[in-house]
Amino acid sequence: MTSQAEQLSTDTEGKPVRRLDRVIIRFAGDSGDGMQLTGDRFTSQTASFGNDLSTLPNFPAEIRAPAGTLPGVSSFQLHFADHDILTPGDAPNVLVAMNPAALKANLGDVPRGAEIIVNTDEFTKRAMQKVGYDTSPLEDGSLDGYSLHPVPLTTLTVEALKEFDLTRKEAERSKNMFALGLLSWMYHRPTDGTEKFLKSKFAKKPDIAAANIAAFRAGWNFGETTEDFAVSFAIAPATTAFPVGTYRNISGNLALSYGLVAASRQADLPLFLGSYPITPASDILHELSRHKNFGVRTFQAEDEIAGIGSALGAAFGGSLAVTTTSGPGVALKSETIGLAVSLELPLLVIDIQRGGPSTGLPTKTEQADLLQAMFGRNGEAPVPIVAPMTPADCFDAALEAARIALTYRTPVMLLSDGYLANGSEPWRIPELDDLPDLRVQFAQGPNHTLEDGSEVFWPYKRDPQTLARPWAIPGTPGLEHRIGGIEKQDGTGNISYDPANHDFMVRTRQAKIDRIGVPELEVDDPDGAQTLVLGWGSTYGPITAAVRRLRRAGESIAQAHLRHLNPFPRNLGEILSRYDRVVVPEMNLGQLATLIRARYLVDAHSYNQVNGMPFKAEQLAAALKEVIDD
Repeated sequence: MTSQAEQLSTDTEGKPVRRLDRVIIRFAGDSGDGMQLTGDRFTSQTASFGNDLSTLPNFPAEIRAPAGTLPGVSSFQLHFADHDILTPGDAPNVLVAMNPAALKANLGDVPRGAEIIVNTDEFTKRAMQKVGYDTSPLEDGSLDGYSLHPVPLTTLTVEALKEFDLTRKEAERSKNMFALGLLSWMYHRPTDGTEKFLKSKFAKKPDIAAANIAAFRAGWNFGETTEDFAVSFAIAPATTAFPVGTYRNISGNLALSYGLVAASRQADLPLFLGSYPITPASDILHELSRHKNFGVRTFQAEDEIAGIGSALGAAFGGSLAVTTTSGPGVALKSETIGLAVSLELPLLVIDIQRGGPSTGLPTKTEQADLLQAMFGRNGEAPVPIVAPMTPADCFDAALEAARIALTYRTPVMLLSDGYLANGSEPWRIPELDDLPDLRVQFAQGPNHTLEDGSEVFWPYKRDPQTLARPWAIPGTPGLEHRIGGIEKQDGTGNISYDPANHDFMVRTRQAKIDRIGVPELEVDDPDGAQTLVLGWGSTYGPITAAVRRLRRAGESIAQAHLRHLNPFPRNLGEILSRYDRVVVPEMNLGQLATLIRARYLVDAHSYNQVNGMPFKAEQLAAALKEVIDD
C-alpha cells in the first residue's frame, strides 16, 4: 500500500494495527449517494487529527445526473500523510465503490493490490448491465488482483436503523455514513467532529440526525467486529510538516473569500461583490453573503454583465469591488473590464477557470483562460494577472490582487481554477499583524493649478511613482469629474479624439502596468541544473511532487513558479537564459509557453494536458525525464 508499513500493535479487539506513512482513499458512488459529504467529513476528521492532506472532489456537472450511469458517478479523493505532501495522489490505495458504475468508472485508476470496498447490495443484474457488465465483477475473477471487501452496506445500514421510524428509502440514504464509520475505524480517525456536525446539520430534524449518527457508529462497530477487515491502519500526525501555528482545513474558494474580507479590512474599505452564479465560482458568492458583519455587501445580479457593472459602480463609489466568474463569464464581462481600464479604477475580477470553450466542462479544471485574461478585450487594455498556487495560497493571492488594484488604480485578474477552488489542504491562520497595510488616501481637494492661478481637480493627474490617478469619491465638494468609455484627455479627463493624446494615454496605461512592483522570481536549483521547469497556478503541486521524485532518483532539475503573469517578474528573462532547456507544463495547449517564447525568445518546451483533471506526479515526472535525457 505504501513504501513504509510495519505492524505496531493490536487494537482492543486484538486485531493488528499497521502504521503507514501515507494513504490515498477515493469514495465513489452515484451523484445522489453523498460522496462529497462523506469525503468532506473524512477530510475534516483527518485535518483535526493533524495529518497533512490534499483533496480532489470530482462530480458531474448535472444537478442530478442519471442514476447508476457512468456519467453520473461522483467521487472524492483524499491523500493524507504523516509528512508534507503536495497533491491528492496519483492512484487510490483504497476505493470505496457504492455501485457498479462507481467501480467501472474508477477501477482503471486503482493499482493491483489495492483495497476495494464495494456495496454488494447495488450489484443487481440491471445495475450491472446499465454500465456494460455481462457478468458480476465480484464473482467472475476480474478483481482477483485486488484486496476485495464485499460489504452489503445498504442492508447493514437499514438493519442498524430498524428502531427508527424511517421508511426503507429514508434509511438507505444513511449508507454513506455507514461507509464513513467503517473507513474511520480502518484509519483511526476521530469521530466526535462528525457527530457534532450531524447534530448541527440536522438540528431541525433530530430524528434524521440520530439516524445518521447511528449509521456512522454502526459502520465503526462493523469494522471493529467483522473478520473481513483483519487489519486497521494508523497514520501519525504530520508534526514536522508545518511551522508552529493554528491550522484549519480550507478549500481554495473559502480561502479566497477570507482573503477578500481580510483585504477589505486592511484597506479600511467596504467590500462589494457583484456576481452572477456560475460553477465553480459560486461558492465565493455564497460565503461572502454570510459576512455582513464585516461590512460585506453581495449582489446576485441577473447576468454576468450586470454583475461586473455593479462592481465597477461600487469601485467608483469607493468600495473594494469584486466580481467573480469562470471563463464564459469573463467573455461577457470583457467590455466592462475595458471600461475599468479606461476609468482606471480598482476592481478585482476573479476567474475560477474550468474546461471550455463555451459551457465546456463546468465541474472540471483547466488553465485555458490565460490568454483571454491577457488579451481578451478590444484595444490596448492591459490588466495585471495574479494566480494562486494551492488552495491555501488563494488567501494570499486575494490580498496581493487587492494590493495591486488599490495601489495602481487598475482592474486585476485573479486566475484560480476548479482544482484549487474545490480542493482543500491545511492552512495556517495568519496573525493580523502579518497582513499588509492596504489603506488608500482618497482625493480630498484640488490637485492642479491653472495658468490663471485657480485651483482645480484633475482626475487623471498621476502619481509620479505608480502612475496611478487620484481616487475621488462621488459627492466630495470640488471633485466633480467626467467618467465614460470614450478616451480621456490627459490630466483633465475630458473627452478627447486627439490622435497624439490617445497614443499618450495608451502608452501611459501600459507603462503603469509595467511599473507594478512584484517580487523577483525565486528558483529552486540545488545542483546547478541544465533543465528548468516553469509553472503557474495550480500546477505547483504536481510539478513540485514530480521534481522531488526526479531528484530522489538522482536527476538534476530546477523549478520556478510564477504567481505574477502580468507583469512578469523583472528577473524572469535572466533566469530563463541560464538554462539549456525550459519546460512549461500547463493544463492548456501552451498559453504561458506562447507568452514566454514571444517575450523572451526562449524555445520553451510545452507539456500539455486538457482532460479536465490535474496532472499526475508520476506522469509529469516521466515527461520531464524525457526532456532531461534529450
